Amino acid sequence: MFWQEDNTETSFQVPDDIVDVLFSVVCKRLPVDHAYALSVALRQAAPWIAEDDSGAAVHTIHVAGSQNGWERPEHGTDQYLILSKRTKLTIRVPKQRTAALLEDLEGKTLDVSGCPLIIGSGKIRRLSRETTLFSRYVAAVPDAAEEAFLDWAAHALSDQGIRVRKALCGKMTPLTTPDGMLRTRSLMLSDLAPEESVRLQQQGLGPHRKMGCGIFIPHKGIDPVGKTTSG
Repeated sequence: MFWQEDNTETSFQVPDDIVDVLFSVVCKRLPVDHAYALSVALRQAAPWIAEDDSGAAVHTIHVAGSQNGWERPEHGTDQYLILSKRTKLTIRVPKQRTAALLEDLEGKTLDVSGCPLIIGSGKIRRLSRETTLFSRYVAAVPDAAEEAFLDWAAHALSDQGIRVRKALCGKMTPLTTPDGMLRTRSLMLSDLAPEESVRLQQQGLGPHRKMGCGIFIPHKGIDPVGKTTSG
């Protein structure tokens, strides 16, 4: 864990050169571990997404945690998420790619591991200026212990001009691929400068962003968590 207090407020306008496109979907269920299958289905519908210079990053589809008698299933390809009418498919792309993305995906039906996913209309949303960000899956050094993972993240973020003030990582989560399990960890960063927050959302962290890895989204914060000071 890294923890350093440094609170600053700056006026900052979020640019729109990279945006999220949120699509409504009709889908009864998806495997909990669907990152690779969703990536393949999207590449079939819009082959340019797979290009190295596409700038596309595919958010995995997430639903609310256990509540109202529903228990979130364990992570795996044989366990399923039940999607609601409010569930969205979100893809992060450069602004100049939005027209192609909307044209290629709106009205299409994807096959995600045997689960039909009908894509509805999409709307464009700017990135967030929130200073606490979270990524569910960051692909780094395989089997890296928490301290080694945080050390790797701090160096990688520094190379992007982002200073780590507060960071928490979570347990390791494997994502299924034809080449074997891709080991990932969740990562939360707090007290970023707004410019750093947007830069991280734009650039991501680590590889496999077509599978939802290294994509950061706003989070409610980590101040309530017990504090440990980093030297």
